[in-house]
Amino acid sequence: MRRSRTVLDRTALAVVGLVFLLGGTWLALTGAPWATRFPARWAEPGARTVLLDPAALAELRSTDWWTPSVLAASIAATALLALGCVRLLRGGARPSIPLPAPGSTLRTRALEDVVTRHAVGIGGVGHCRTRVLARHTQVQVRLRVRLRPDVAPAAVLPALAELAGRTESSLTPYSVRMRVRFSTRSHRSHRRPHVR
Repeated sequence: MRRSRTVLDRTALAVVGLVFLLGGTWLALTGAPWATRFPARWAEPGARTVLLDPAALAELRSTDWWTPSVLAASIAATALLALGCVRLLRGGARPSIPLPAPGSTLRTRALEDVVTRHAVGIGGVGHCRTRVLARHTQVQVRLRVRLRPDVAPAAVLPALAELAGRTESSLTPYSVRMRVRFSTRSHRSHRRPHVR
């Protein structure tokens, strides 16, 4: 999922950049008469002229809807950009875990992939998502395990406890705390009961 989102983001940026590059190149090289296509109330662009006539702009600003509209649009644009930045920062690069061997580190994303692969290999587990948070000498591993229908959490707990033990022994001297959240989908209902 992360990889597809990254590919989609990069593709969208590349397409937008290519459109701007081609449009700018076309305007610079052809000298296209694009100025004649502006609305009639706009002044014709020339040396030291503006697109909107100052009198028309003053009239526009004096209307009752101008200030609330500009304010609402600014707030909405700021909120959307802030949410986009938070989303990118949350899903961005994560810290590495320094290992006891000199000059060696472990990427948390690599650890997530390995733990996920081992968890999905456990009988009764249909899907797993892993998140690793490293702080000082403690590593927190959060698993969201979706069980196959008619599989009880007790059936997979011993294997998950063994996985937690192997993870902790491989990350010595760090203490590992594994938190597992189970979910399942029953045959009769599309609702997913959760067990922590």
